[in-house]
Amino acid sequence: MKKKTIIIIFAVLFWAFVLPGILILKKYIRITPSFAAKYELDGIDVSHYQGDIDWKKIEEQGIDFAFIKATEGSSYIDQCFERNWNEAGQTSIMLGVYHFFSFDSEGKPQAEHFINTVGNLQGKQAPVIDVEYYGDKEKNPPDKKEVQAQLAVMLDLLEEHYHVKPIIYTTYKAYSDFIKGEFEEYPLWIRNVYYPPVSIEWTFWQYTDRAVLEGYQGSEKYIDRNVFYGSREELERLMVPKIAW
Repeated sequence: MKKKTIIIIFAVLFWAFVLPGILILKKYIRITPSFAAKYELDGIDVSHYQGDIDWKKIEEQGIDFAFIKATEGSSYIDQCFERNWNEAGQTSIMLGVYHFFSFDSEGKPQAEHFINTVGNLQGKQAPVIDVEYYGDKEKNPPDKKEVQAQLAVMLDLLEEHYHVKPIIYTTYKAYSDFIKGEFEEYPLWIRNVYYPPVSIEWTFWQYTDRAVLEGYQGSEKYIDRNVFYGSREELERLMVPKIAW
């Protein structure tokens, strides 16, 4: 009887906790959209993977803000950036651009590449630096101090140019390895598609990478969705100021 009771307890625990946890990690169950629904502002981030985007149709689906990939490293330009930037600019969507940070390039040429490509951001969202592992970098991580030094250079140069603190986008792993304790004064955009962010102060949250919207024709059928922790007025205060250049 005792053995049977133990088996029943383990079975109940498995079905109640272990199995749902596995399904969440495998993305068969998505709990984050229900948690994200309580936030006022909902947005997307896109790159060439979404291909041709009908920004008017995106706007019609209640998207408040969008981040568009512009650059990567010290030379790469997203092939859809210019078209996305121009066409999205004809909507009421609050726009921003992001740069994918390379561990193989110094911070100064990356900053210069971003500025030369993007140009004027007055009235737009603060520039974003995407810091995450890519390729084999997680298995063979770069030197922590060197990454932090080059990231600091890029952050300083962008802040000097745009007169606003850049936003740092990152994953939990990259945050723990490079951002935590060093760049806490910058707005944080955290990716967690499994559960709501915990024990971390965030400004933007990428809550799913499996959303589907109407209005894009690319190699990637999914689109990233994000929320902002605050009101429209609070988001506007984070934008690049309109000043005389």
